[in-house]
Order: sequence, then structure tokens, then C-alpha cells
Amino acid sequence: MGAYILRRLLLIVPTLIGIMVVNFTLTQFVPGGPIEQIAAQVQGSGDAFSNISGGGSGGDTGVVEGYEGARGLPPEFIAQLEREFGFDKPPLQRFLSMMGNYLTFDFGTSWFRSISVIDLVVEKMPVSITLGLWSTLLAYLISIPLGIRKATRDGTRFDTWTSAVIIMAYAIPAFLFAVLLMVLFAGGSYWQIFPLRGLTSDNFADLSLWGKIKDYAWHATLPVIASTISSFATLTLLTKNSFLDEINKQYVMTARAKGLAEGRVLYGHVFRNAMLIVIAGFPAMFLGVFFGASILIETIFSLDGLGRLGFEAAVQRDYPVIFGTLYVFGLMSLVVGILSDLMYVFVDPRIDFESRAG
Repeated sequence: MGAYILRRLLLIVPTLIGIMVVNFTLTQFVPGGPIEQIAAQVQGSGDAFSNISGGGSGGDTGVVEGYEGARGLPPEFIAQLEREFGFDKPPLQRFLSMMGNYLTFDFGTSWFRSISVIDLVVEKMPVSITLGLWSTLLAYLISIPLGIRKATRDGTRFDTWTSAVIIMAYAIPAFLFAVLLMVLFAGGSYWQIFPLRGLTSDNFADLSLWGKIKDYAWHATLPVIASTISSFATLTLLTKNSFLDEINKQYVMTARAKGLAEGRVLYGHVFRNAMLIVIAGFPAMFLGVFFGASILIETIFSLDGLGRLGFEAAVQRDYPVIFGTLYVFGLMSLVVGILSDLMYVFVDPRIDFESRAG
């Protein structure tokens, strides 16, 4: 197992470099670069996209004529911006310099926020932790018992109507469900039970420890439920199908024939095998919710998290934020892939990735 983990760790380096190369290359051809953004603001025209006509070069050409949104500005001003952003250097040199800094986790400073990328991510992290951690835990706490019950009562009325509810939950977009929750429970047209926006109240700092916990839970309830809806449906059906597959195997019939109680058969024999794929997928599922939080849900509930940060950075062409977060998230995704394999071995020691790799 040690050799397998070592190989996986060594593969992280070329994979991460490949991810960064592809994304860095794509930015060279995307119009509306950071220089055009600033030029548009200086000229009072809103944003760079309103000034892009036809074949804009993406803001990294190094010549004044290449910046469609910078027409009419002094060439000296554009040259100064290029030096400040580092666009006076060849793309390859900029990429190598960026990757050299990233090896020491030096992600630089946001071009449009005057704050380091690390501090910016840490500032937005509580929202993502809230949505990712609690949504994942809630999905598992509901889906596993429900999936087991559906498997043991397969074909009954309970299985039928719960399947209908699950399918409807899966079909409803998360942002639409979030709006529905707000209308029903946040002072829309019915009850005003939960707050309309934010993760904490204005007087959060003045509350006691228990008061802070209640205030935090009060604000987080609706966003977490809205984020859980799709993963809950998928996980429930996965659990049910995993249990059905195991229940119909020979060893279960043998255990029943020996006179073992149904509960012991189910939880002493079936559970471990059926839960392999469900439990082992926890790290990947958490990471998916953690970093893939819907920008629409964050916007609806006025939550300033990593989803909105990524969207705003992409719109502004804030490359330090884009590439810094991409590097960190890509690295974490690759590490989580290894953790998922370790979870498989932990849940079922019979799995041997080392022998398969050989």
C-alpha cells in the first residue's frame, strides 16, 4: 500500500502542472483582461466587456492597440499597467515565475481587492465550511437510514412514495428550492421563521457562546437545506441500490438459513459491504459541496463565500485569485482522491490497490 500511495503522490505533480498549464493558456485568449478592466473604469465605461469588439486579444498582448477597451488612453499609462501586472514579460516566464511562487504557497495579492489571496480565501472560508460540512453530514444522516429502509421494504408503498419524493427533490434545481424556502420560511408570503440573509446577526460578537451557536444555526438552516437537496436524493438511491445488491447475494441467504436475526444479518453482514462505496465517497462528496457551492445559493441568501469569490474573480480577470484558488483546490482534489482510496481500504481491508497496480 505504501508504494501505491507514493506513486499517487508523485502523480500529483504532473497532474497539477497540467491543470495550471491548460487554464493559464486559456486566459491568454480570453477577451476583457485586467488591463482592459482598469482602462474601462478609468474611462467611466463600466467594464471591459462593453468595449470589446470583434477580435480583442485578451489583454496580454503587450501593445496598446491590442487592448480594445483602452483606446484613447496614453501609451505610457498602458505600459505602466503592464509592468505592474507583469504583462511586459513573455507568457512562459510569467507562468514559471507563478509556479515557482506557488511551490512555497505564495499566491500574491488580489489585483482588485488589495488583500493577499490567502487572506481573501480565509475570509470567505466560513461560508464554504458551513455549506460543505453541514450539507454533507445532513445528507449522510438522512440518506443512509432512508436508503436502508427503502431497500428492506423494496416494492412496498413506503418505497414508492419516498421514491417519488426523492425524484422530485432531485429534479428541483437547488437555487429554485432556495427561493421556495425563502418564500415559505423567511418572510416571503407565509412565515418569518428564519433570517433572510447573512450567516450571522449584526450583534453576533456581543452574544454568549450558546447565543452564537444558536444564531449561527438559525442563519445556516435554509442555505444548508437548499445545498443538501440534490446530494440527498443521489445518496439515498445509491444506498438503496447498494443494499439491494448485497441482500440478494448468497452469503445473506446462508446467514438467514442459519437462523440469524434479521437485524444481525442486515447490520452485521450486509452493512459493511453495502456501505463501502457510500462511506468511501465521503471525502469526495464533501469536497464537491465545499468548493462547488452554488453561486446562486450564496447570492440568494447574501452569503459571501468561495462561490461568489470565484465568480467575481473570473469577471474581473483577477488572475492571482483565479490561479491561486485553482492551485489550492486542484491540489486538495488530488489529495482527496488518495484519501478516498484509503477509505476504501479502511472500510474493507480485503481491497488491495497495491496488487492491482502491479
